[in-house]
Amino acid sequence: MDALKALQTELAAFAADRDWDKFHTPKNLAMALSGEAGELLEHFQWLTPEQSELGALPSDTLQGIEEEMADVLLYLLRLADRLNINLEAAANAKLQLNAVKYPVEKAKGNAVKYSRRGE
Repeated sequence: MDALKALQTELAAFAADRDWDKFHTPKNLAMALSGEAGELLEHFQWLTPEQSELGALPSDTLQGIEEEMADVLLYLLRLADRLNINLEAAANAKLQLNAVKYPVEKAKGNAVKYSRRGE
């Protein structure tokens, strides 16, 4: 079993042990995921791009970022479990779609979507 699936299984057991399945509806999990993503964003609010880099972040801020990233991952895994979505397969499929959507020759070195540049 891969690490992601093992974590998902452990998380499902954690929720089941606490009788949280009744609260972990897809809607509630998506809302919680959004909230945690917002909490992650708060760590970067008002920082310059340079201040948001690893070497510039204070250790306590980096610890907070790590915890919020873990929360985002855990809610995402739980949501995938409740909707029976294989996240690894979905991510690989999306990466393949993005490779077609953003070919290197049109997207390299440019943050603007090439289709919006009039090409």
